[in-house]
Formats: sequence, C-alpha cells, structure tokens
Amino acid sequence: MTSKFPFPWFLALGLALALILVHIDGEGSETSSPTAAAADAAGSAASQAWASVPGILARIIPPTFPDRTFAITNYGAKGDGVTDCTKAFQQAIDACYNAGGGKVAVSAGVFLTGAIHLKSNVDLDLAREATIRFSTDPKNYLPVVFTRYEGTEVMNYSPFVYALGQENIAITGAGTLDGQASKAVWYSWKQIPDPRELVDMGNRNVPVAQRIFGEGRHLRPNFIQPVRCRNVLIQGVHITESPMWVMNPLYCTNVTVDSVTVTCSGPNTDGCDPDSCTDVLIKDCHFSDGDDCIAIKSGRDVDGRRVNIPSRNIVIQNCVFQNGHGGVTVGSETSGGVENVFAEDCHFDSPNLDIAMRLKSGMTRGGVIEHIFIRNCAVKSAKTGIGMTLKYPGTLNGQSTPVMRDIDIRDCTFAHLSKQPVLIEGFSDSVRITDVAITSCVFPDGGAPGVITNASRIHLVGNQGGGLN
Repeated sequence: MTSKFPFPWFLALGLALALILVHIDGEGSETSSPTAAAADAAGSAASQAWASVPGILARIIPPTFPDRTFAITNYGAKGDGVTDCTKAFQQAIDACYNAGGGKVAVSAGVFLTGAIHLKSNVDLDLAREATIRFSTDPKNYLPVVFTRYEGTEVMNYSPFVYALGQENIAITGAGTLDGQASKAVWYSWKQIPDPRELVDMGNRNVPVAQRIFGEGRHLRPNFIQPVRCRNVLIQGVHITESPMWVMNPLYCTNVTVDSVTVTCSGPNTDGCDPDSCTDVLIKDCHFSDGDDCIAIKSGRDVDGRRVNIPSRNIVIQNCVFQNGHGGVTVGSETSGGVENVFAEDCHFDSPNLDIAMRLKSGMTRGGVIEHIFIRNCAVKSAKTGIGMTLKYPGTLNGQSTPVMRDIDIRDCTFAHLSKQPVLIEGFSDSVRITDVAITSCVFPDGGAPGVITNASRIHLVGNQGGGLN
C-alpha cells in the first residue's frame, strides 16, 4: 500500500537521534529508551500525521435529501408488532427513490419486517417511539444477495438492512432497530460447519456465484450492510440484538456513523466493522456488544487477497466502549491491508472489555497493518490495555506473512487493568511487529507485567506505571 505519510518516519528519525539502550523482553524482542531529542522527534512526526485528519474529514460529507416524506403507514404498514410490513417498507422506499429521493418515515409503533433494501437518495428515518423489529424467520431474508461473511465473499441471506451499489443513503432518527436475535434464533448457528466450508471455497478460488448458501445453510446475516455504496449515513438510532456484525459497510466510500447506540450480547456481534472502505468517520457512538466494538477489516485469507481492497482513512472520535472483546480494533481479517486509522478522545469502561486497543492478524491473513494512531483516550476499566498479535487463533498454519508496523499510542490513561498493561507478540523471530511507540501514557502498578515478544523497535517513552519504562 502507498501512503501520504513519510513512514517509517518517527522511528527512523528517533533511532538516528537517540542513544539507544537495548534490552531483551521475553522472546527476541527489542525495546529502547530514546533520548529526549528522539522523543521530541517522534512527537513531531505524530503531530504531522494527525494534521492530515482535517483533510480526511473534509471529504466525509453526510448525504442530504430532498424535502419529501413517504410515510410507511401510507403503504399499508401497521405499528402493531404483528403485521408483516416488509412490502410496505419496500413500496415506500421505491416510491421515494422514483420521486428523486427524500425521507421514508417510520412513525411511533412497532413495525415487523423482513429484509429492507435501501436505494439511492433514500433516508430511512425512525421517530423516537418507533421500533423496526426484524423477523426471526430466515426465509424473510431470501433471495440470497452478494455479501461478505467474516471477510469471504458469498451469496447468502440478505442483511436485515442492505444496499448494493447505491449513493446517498441513510438510516437516521432516534428510534430502535431490533434484530430479535437469541440462542433460539440465530446464535445457535454459530457452531455449524458452514463458515469453515465457505473459507475453504475462498481458499480454493471457487467462483463467488457458486458459493450459494442461504436456505438450508447456516451463515448468519449481518444487521446493516451497504455494499459498494457512496455517501452513507447511520445516525442517532439504537440497534439491538443483531444476529452477527451490526454495522458493516463493505467496499464503501464516504461513510459517517454518528451518535449510534449498539447493545448486543450474542457471539460475533461486532458493533461497527468498516470492511475494505475508504474515508469513514465513527463519532459519538456507544458500544456494548458480544465481540469487538469497532473492528476495521479488509478481507480474509486467499479470498481477501484476491479482492485486495484496503481499509484506509478511518477516523474514530469520542466513542464509548463497554462490554466486548476489543474497543478500538484492527483485524483479524486484514488480507487487503489497513492504513491511516486515527482514534481520539474515546472512553473505555467495563471489566468485561478484554482489550481496550487491539490489533490482530496471522499467517493465513497476510496484509499490511500500518499507520495506526491513538491519542487522548481514557480507559477506566478493562482486562488488557494494549494488545497486538500476529498469532490470532486459527491463523497460525499459513504462509501469508502479515505486516504490523508504524503504530503510535500516546497521552492515554489506563486506570484499572485486571490482566496486564501491554501484550505485543509477533509470530516468530523473522515475522515481527515493528516500529511501535507508546508515549506519555499512564498505567496502573501492581498487575501482571507487560509482555513483548518477537518485536523490534518498540519505543516506550515517558510513560508512568505498569513497568513500561
């Protein structure tokens, strides 16, 4: 991948200026204690990278819509929680689209539906007392559509809210989207072998048109998935009990996720997963879910490398992370690469949050993770503060070497960590995590020590506590 930033800038310059005191932590790892001049150089270079964020944000412009309203109740929808409103939703969306765009209004009530397919210039707007409740019958998400399941392309059940190749689409308002997922409905599918079969198809380069799952198979649909769309807005809504990943923009450009609340408890219910997307802003959101809160992805294994579309220019601001595996996460599906990720002013607080800041990949994935910046975040409670690994479970037996480098985390506080402050583990002595700076962070004392293995040029500068200096 190419970048606008002169990498590996801050570490190269830091090494040139520093008097390095090298020691070994764990298995073949090098950390260093740079001079003040080197630390200043690293800070200056990070500031230069952060200075690019206003330019990214200037390109991320939420769509606007004509002043037309199409009430779903005018097309036969009833908010009684019993009437099937699938046709009413689609008729209202079609009418809005054919008129040149506007708002499809969902008024107070509980509206039961199957799949909703958005079209260009349509804003699906939910009133505060409105709930869109999605059917628990898988047949209501047929026919199959083109999608990705955990980073592998497939023809599968439609996501609950889906769009393919559209422009200027939105889900807005203060209402609720309820997926009704539970152990009895979608979560029981987790252990079925279909996901492994799909990955095998991808690894064998079976044509996507022949990877037909859907009825009789057991790949859970994602909740909201725009695919190959431009100018996407998800704003204000509350999303609960998703069968799978909650918000999953795929191959999209110019995406805004603003002031969304996600509460899910099931397996693999990641909150927001930009997948092979460019120019994405996630701000002022609240996540409490059964997997990673935000996870930036770019495809899985052979199929992900075939597609080879990175995620880049992702900005995360002022979000709150509670239950989940990771708060701000990259991976593990990284085969197309991830670059230029900026997270700032976020808050992490749950004893059930496994790793506040989490980067993960492995030897079946490949891909380059680089230019990741996190600053001014506050972790009140989590298990591990910072975790980076090239040994993600299930990825160890491959020959596609991943790269994880050029990561800068600074000015963050970690009040309570029940496990350890830092875990950085490369795959082997020849497949290392490199060029990481953790600067001016505050960690608690007294817990398990940090572990750094198979890593090089890991700079711990001006931190307090945690044994990290």
